[in-house]
Amino acid sequence: MVVGYHLIWTIYGSWLPNDPRGSTSHEIRSAEIVGLGDLHRGRKKIQPAGEEIRKFYEAARKVLKHELLKFSDDEITLVGNEFAEVVRRRGYTCYACAIMPDHVHLLIRKHRDKAEQMIASFQDASRDGLISIGRRPIGHPVWGGPGWKVYLESRKDIERVCKYIEDNPTKSGRARQVWDFVTSYDGWLPGLAPR
Repeated sequence: MVVGYHLIWTIYGSWLPNDPRGSTSHEIRSAEIVGLGDLHRGRKKIQPAGEEIRKFYEAARKVLKHELLKFSDDEITLVGNEFAEVVRRRGYTCYACAIMPDHVHLLIRKHRDKAEQMIASFQDASRDGLISIGRRPIGHPVWGGPGWKVYLESRKDIERVCKYIEDNPTKSGRARQVWDFVTSYDGWLPGLAPR
């Protein structure tokens, strides 16, 4: 039984299907990026050097339709404010959130909305918010696609993923993130009272 969702997605252009680190893609659908490299299904066991990844994305900058723009610290705060509004408006319970310069992690408790609808709600609100204040040009996609969802089925799953998400910024040398819309996990499971 699903009790929560680990939602993950990237900014536009930050993890292309033929990324030298590997990807979950089955095909390259964009003719512009075919020449950047071969598709490698799954994460490579031996990861390429940082220089190889930088060269790949430097080449990608020249062929992608939109500019590659990572989030500044101010933009991370703006995205977080939009996420807070989605959580409030949709009635979600968010147990963890990390908004990084190039990707997002959220842990949302089971809800009437499907995981795909949750991701779309967060992406639409944050993209519209960034564009409306001039932080992204009109027509810029901001996000790199529909993202991924991992179904969580136990208290142990939720606790493990909460820790993973909370630690995500510090593993990258950034400050730990604290968001007002995040609720501490209280042991909730469907049909059971919290601890």
